[in-house]
Amino acid sequence: MSKIKPSRGAPYARILGVGGYRPTRVVPNEVILETIDSSDEWIRSRSGIQTRHWASDEETVAAMSIEASGKAIADAGIAAEQIGGVIVSTVSHFKQTPAVATEIADKLGTNKAAAFDISAGCAGFGYGLTLAKGMVVEGSAEYVLVIGVERLSDLTDLEDRATAFLFGDGAGAVVVGPAQEPGIGPTVWGSEGDKSETIKQTVPWTEYDSSGKFPAITQEGQAVFRWAVFEMAKVAQQALDAAGITSGDLDVFIPHQANERIIDSMVKTLKLPEHVTVARDVRTTGNTSAASIPLAMERLLATGEAKSGDTALVIGFGAGLVYAATVVTLP
Repeated sequence: MSKIKPSRGAPYARILGVGGYRPTRVVPNEVILETIDSSDEWIRSRSGIQTRHWASDEETVAAMSIEASGKAIADAGIAAEQIGGVIVSTVSHFKQTPAVATEIADKLGTNKAAAFDISAGCAGFGYGLTLAKGMVVEGSAEYVLVIGVERLSDLTDLEDRATAFLFGDGAGAVVVGPAQEPGIGPTVWGSEGDKSETIKQTVPWTEYDSSGKFPAITQEGQAVFRWAVFEMAKVAQQALDAAGITSGDLDVFIPHQANERIIDSMVKTLKLPEHVTVARDVRTTGNTSAASIPLAMERLLATGEAKSGDTALVIGFGAGLVYAATVVTLP
């Protein structure tokens, strides 16, 4: 018989607060057209993107995360000292070690919270949310801060016609804490490493000096589109099934804000009823990878398009290829 004392956490976990930060500089498609042969109409028709935000030198990964996190903590109605864990999902913090989460945890004023970074691309928020849920229920932390943050403008090749218009910068954060009823459903997640070449960094950092070209994100657009539309709709349905609900029970759909055509196709495939509010933050924020879901969630709540207590399906998917989907109750 084991002598280890069993963990005693909360019976369930839920999202208690959300916050977002978008850089002050707004970049319209006209700026992108200075370096690629395209048109505003083409960009909008292919992606739905009209503008995106690009960070200044002062708007670092840490700085944007701290701003978004402060709002999430205030929204949750707790103090920073109560945060027991900080999880940061990002692919654009260029210092290999230490994790930027440790700097964020310190500057927010947490009481030596556990802090670590994860790299799961556009599915990173879902991965972090799942880890945070486990920490709260297991009892290793009462409140966990999950941050999705990117400065993808640093990894954008402005001469690449296929990707130059896609990416934006920003940070989104949520506080996950104890609940008396389920607020975060079972996660359907996974990876398809055989498709890793469809979204990738152009060259490894170790080859940067010899290549003479700064690493950037590149992708095979059509392959990614087909995978996202056909395979991720199946994953979204699996998340609904795992939560024991149907599409008719949903109030809100918050997919990764990669491309509005992908969003529209998923809505059609899932046969979402007209009453379901669909996040379309991609139009003015672009693709912010791990930050896109919490940023979209924050905007829907701020504008009143969604409300506290609504049932939402969230799904992220991207480089890896990786994915994560779950049903949540909005804070």
